[in-house]
Amino acid sequence: MNKMQQGFTLIELMIVVAIIGILAAVALPAYSDYQAKAKLTAGLAEVSAGKTAFEELRNNAEAITVAAIGLQATTGNCAITASNTTIVCTLANAPSQVNGKTITWTRNSTSGAWSCATNAPAKYAPKTCPGV
Repeated sequence: MNKMQQGFTLIELMIVVAIIGILAAVALPAYSDYQAKAKLTAGLAEVSAGKTAFEELRNNAEAITVAAIGLQATTGNCAITASNTTIVCTLANAPSQVNGKTITWTRNSTSGAWSCATNAPAKYAPKTCPGV
C-alpha cells in the first residue's frame, strides 16, 4: 500500500525558516542604508530651493532669514537655518546613521559660487554634496 505525502516535514519547514531569516538579516541593514541616503537627499532638496531667493536678497542688501528665502524653519526632514553666507539643514526624524548631521550650502563672497558639504558619512551623501 502506497501512502502519498501529505505535507512538508519538520526539517523542510525549518530549512525554509532559516533561509528567510538569513535573507532578512542581509536585507534590513541594506534597507536602513537606503533610508539614510534618501533622507540626506530629501534634506538637500529642501535647502537647495532657497538659493535663488538668497541671491536676490543678497543682491538687494536685505537681511537673510529662513522665512525671507521662502523656507520653513522646521520640516519633516530638517531644521533649517540661514546666515549671510550659508543655508544649513540639520537632519531630523532620520535613521541613526545620519540623524543630527548637517547639510550646508555655502556661498563664496567673492565669486558667488555655491558649494555643498555634509558631515554625514560619504556613503550616504549625494554626489553633489560630498560627505566625510
